[in-house]
Amino acid sequence: MILAGDVGGTKTLIGLFEPDARRPVAVDVRTFPTTQFPGLPAIISAFLEQQPTRPTVTTAAFGVAGPVINQSAKMTNVAWAVDAMEIGRQFNLAQVHLLNDLEAMAHSVPVLAASELKSLQGGGQTLLAGNIALIAAGTGLGEALLHHSNGSFLVIPSEGGHSDFAPRTDREFAFAHFLRDQFGRAEIEHVLSGPGLLNLSNFTHIDSACAAMAHGIPDTPAAVGASALAGTCPKCVEAMDLLVAAYGAAAGNLALTAVTRGGVFVGGGVAPKILPALENGKFIQAFNDKGPMRPLLESIPVNVILNPQAALLGAAVSANRAL
Repeated sequence: MILAGDVGGTKTLIGLFEPDARRPVAVDVRTFPTTQFPGLPAIISAFLEQQPTRPTVTTAAFGVAGPVINQSAKMTNVAWAVDAMEIGRQFNLAQVHLLNDLEAMAHSVPVLAASELKSLQGGGQTLLAGNIALIAAGTGLGEALLHHSNGSFLVIPSEGGHSDFAPRTDREFAFAHFLRDQFGRAEIEHVLSGPGLLNLSNFTHIDSACAAMAHGIPDTPAAVGASALAGTCPKCVEAMDLLVAAYGAAAGNLALTAVTRGGVFVGGGVAPKILPALENGKFIQAFNDKGPMRPLLESIPVNVILNPQAALLGAAVSANRAL
């Protein structure tokens, strides 16, 4: 049996999987609020206690939201340290592997079914023999690459979500100044994430109340998103438009970085929730708007990952390969 985990800043998914030659099969998956536990071992213990019998686990893998160095990680948005060797000792597991959360999600990309994807560009195209990029906004922003070599993919993790925000329009430059005043610098995660949508809303609502709220402005990303998608507040609509355009531009930059002829995949919790906004054309317009590189970018398939457990599945895929 495979034990897999997707450890995020807001929630953690733990699952048991049956090994399979191509795609491990989920047996039981449960969700835990990350910050209500002192660390990952406590969540693993809670999960195992919920099983009718103690499963025989042969290998384990966990995707964590932070850089993994020598199989240890300090999470970016949670005050946790995670160590593979410690987990192995505590739960008597011979094989435990830590991955960056986007590295874990990237392992799922080659095994995702068409029903788990929504095409934004290049609909109907099969996966091309080329490099692939993954960009995913959620509590934070993650990026990863899949380097194509001899018919298989080598997953390359990154911390590109903390790179600098690259404004393109006068309005985006004004927002970059707003972020710099708030945080000391403007990084792309300050734009492309749940908190980023709230930052955008705070910016667009400067000196203005929200037409969709009885008082003040929305105080959660969900409230901004709901108002924007419903069209009930022009300032929320502008915040969403800015996010979508910045998302498309960042995805296009990543596609150019690795010449991702195999496609670009948009993962994370934000994209499925704002799918109508991603489909209105602004994302792809910004994605393709790269001057002489437009023809290349227009040839690249772009898909939104609809499977909310893609990172968990990817961790299981990675563990499956170690068997």
